[in-house]
Amino acid sequence: MIDKKDIKNLKKIVGEENVKDDPAHLIAYSYDATKTRYKPEAVVFPKNEQDVSEILKYCNERGIVITPRGAGSGFTGGALPVKGGIVLSLEKHMNKILEIDMENMVARVQPGVINKDLQREVEKVGLFYPPDPASQEYSTIGGNVSENAGGMRAAKYGITKDYVMALRAVLPNGDIIRAGKKTIKDVAGYNIAGILVGSEGTLAVITEITLKLISKPKLTKTAMGVFGSVKEAMNAVYKSLAGGANPVAMEFLDNLSIRAVEEKFHKGLPVDAGAILISDIDGNVEEEIDYQLSLLEKFFKKNGCREFKIAKDEKEAADIWFARRNASQSITIYGSKKINEDVTVPRSMLPKYLEEVDRISKKYGVKIPCFGHTGDGNVHTNVMVDGSDPKEVEKGYKAIEEIFKVTIELGGTLSGEHGIGISKAPFMKMAFSDKEIELFKRIKHAFDPNNILNPGKMGLD
Repeated sequence: MIDKKDIKNLKKIVGEENVKDDPAHLIAYSYDATKTRYKPEAVVFPKNEQDVSEILKYCNERGIVITPRGAGSGFTGGALPVKGGIVLSLEKHMNKILEIDMENMVARVQPGVINKDLQREVEKVGLFYPPDPASQEYSTIGGNVSENAGGMRAAKYGITKDYVMALRAVLPNGDIIRAGKKTIKDVAGYNIAGILVGSEGTLAVITEITLKLISKPKLTKTAMGVFGSVKEAMNAVYKSLAGGANPVAMEFLDNLSIRAVEEKFHKGLPVDAGAILISDIDGNVEEEIDYQLSLLEKFFKKNGCREFKIAKDEKEAADIWFARRNASQSITIYGSKKINEDVTVPRSMLPKYLEEVDRISKKYGVKIPCFGHTGDGNVHTNVMVDGSDPKEVEKGYKAIEEIFKVTIELGGTLSGEHGIGISKAPFMKMAFSDKEIELFKRIKHAFDPNNILNPGKMGLD
């Protein structure tokens, strides 16, 4: 519990205006995109790395728990203060792009920088930061690193971990560490930066991030394939990629998703299609783009594509992408509560995975529209139920548990980009052995022996 003396001492560290314990702030910082609420006892806004160090040192000595927070846009409760204590909010002051190094093609940023803001700034000088989570307009780089966020461009360019070169972070006892370098190669010592990426704020508070940048491709074209069945579309995904196609994105909508978007927006989508695939191809010369598009068309048509369309211009490309970008909001026609999971399987297992999802849908009598990043095997699987009916909700969670079981059996993982947080913590024992979970716990203890940083997450307590 935090007492008045703690509030007073925290105000001495960061200034009175940067510690809030009024009802409005406590409510505002009690939830994230999961809409689940856990009220903190105070919200603290550090101004810089030294503030973070002093706050952690003080809280570690007093046994006060801390939940680091960026924009609160996560889908698994990673930024929820489930044990009370302090929410350490990094978006207010620690939100600066510190450097764009053209010569070494890196950027140094503070954790509160918005993903899309960084993309815009580096593109002004001809560089490119590829990771593009759907929340890019408001999610922070610090949050992206903590959850190892993905995005639509992951099929070609990878995810957040592939761009983190170095970090500065504060350990729970207040010690400041540096992990990694600006150099392309660095094999000295343990890969501490790699351990911190995706650690969901349970090991340290990240205060600075050095990110790899690449040259911005000059050209992009969009294509769409229409398929009679999900199985045909999923076969087309992994066979085209194995055949040499290298799309930026390979996104998918099943029939339920197509119908939902069409019912809501009336875009003339093929509602009789089993699935559609949407791809972007980028490069620096027309011949390169045309060759890649020809590969996609060849493998799509070999696997049941009944219509292959290449966008003529940016407007037509935006029209093609509209369905994918609006699928999530559209599928609410199937139920007031969406149990949204982001499981990932090996690409060759996509046909089998979606066949199993269809079986589970019929078994529990619930609609499960699917869409997502099939270029990297990451399928957003949405169990739709009536949120006002407890029996419906219970059925939905039983379906999710079975979906997780199928995912693991197919060699997949519980999460491709959202993380574990609290929502998937109960399923960690399904995905990992007792020895593996014990190793996770020992790593947590090595960093945070007093368990003050983001306790209650990832099934580590």
